[in-house]
Amino acid sequence: MDSDDFPATDVHVESIAPESLKDRIDSGRATVLLDTRMQSDYDEWHIDGENVETINIPYYEFLDDGLDEAVLDEIPEDRQVTALCAEGSSSEYVAGTLVGRGYEVSHLEGGMEGWARIYESVEVSGYTGSGTLLQYQRPSSGCLGYMLYDQDEAAVIDPLKAFTSRYLEDADRLGVDLEYAMDTHVHADHISGVRDLVAEGVEGVIPESAVERGITYTDELTTIEDGQTLDVGSAEITAIYTPGHTTGMTSYLVDDSFLATGDGLFTESVARPDLEEGDDGAPEAARMLYESLQERILTLPNTVVVGGGHTSNAAEPAADGTYTDSIGNLLEDMPALTMDEESFVELTLDDMPPRPANYEDIIATNLGVNDVDEEEAFTLELGPNNCAASQESLAGD
Repeated sequence: MDSDDFPATDVHVESIAPESLKDRIDSGRATVLLDTRMQSDYDEWHIDGENVETINIPYYEFLDDGLDEAVLDEIPEDRQVTALCAEGSSSEYVAGTLVGRGYEVSHLEGGMEGWARIYESVEVSGYTGSGTLLQYQRPSSGCLGYMLYDQDEAAVIDPLKAFTSRYLEDADRLGVDLEYAMDTHVHADHISGVRDLVAEGVEGVIPESAVERGITYTDELTTIEDGQTLDVGSAEITAIYTPGHTTGMTSYLVDDSFLATGDGLFTESVARPDLEEGDDGAPEAARMLYESLQERILTLPNTVVVGGGHTSNAAEPAADGTYTDSIGNLLEDMPALTMDEESFVELTLDDMPPRPANYEDIIATNLGVNDVDEEEAFTLELGPNNCAASQESLAGD
């Protein structure tokens, strides 16, 4: 059923902005959500949290010719409920139906698409280098990015095409020039914003090791090799080649204080090794990842703070609200980091989640083979990133 096909409700339905819903969840308030999408859509991607209770009942169960008491019995009568759907139309109809029957129900503006437009920045307090480091957070997919700014210059790491204007606006608000837009690798879960920022006069930077994937637009960009540095104000960013998740994966060490690991290492897991090499090549990629972790990342001082390109529901935010942690803490808390190679490979390949939605189209777009506009990019990215291996088995208890 199209959004225009839903009949108008006869009662007033309160709506809640995605940002307000997130604030409610973040504050720890008990939240009841009624997700009216199909179960398959819900199973693939939904809003979660320790204080979130979600009821999944498809919208068609609330149509006049199908509504029965068994459906209504699943909705709590003594609690506030927020209905949501993909775009906000069917959930408004469902909310109106329930309000008309005496329930306290609002609906989420824009549905899950509205939720996917939330993009926040939080300062990384554990960063002790020159300038200030921000972590960008997209709660709908767990995508993380970073902005370093010092003096009158700034750089953004792993920008998203859908939020190109946000980086420029933030740089303008901070009174700095956005000098660099840097990718850690060819992403499989979101469309890179590097080329769009290049079009706005920003210098785009990609790892030299990623060019061999078949990137078609290297003449527009600056390539950076293992050990090379870039200056942002008085801060220094050093490229560290860390293959495994992809053959071109490169981490960025920011002023010897913070390591942006892209999809190599997260605070709750390590990278999945199959998105570039496939199932047949995954074991060798996992061994490559093990070597990168043991020889390139975990040999850095324990005080270096790590921030990945993603987070998941299994991750606990740090005290400052960022998804970061020190190398020392990760070594203590993540058993996978202290295993021998064969045990690591076996565990990493065990029980991997489904591959990211549309990942082949996203990779082709990031290589420059496909061309999509901002809205098409936004649609391709909807859903979980799934770029990590199994969080539960790797993180331990």
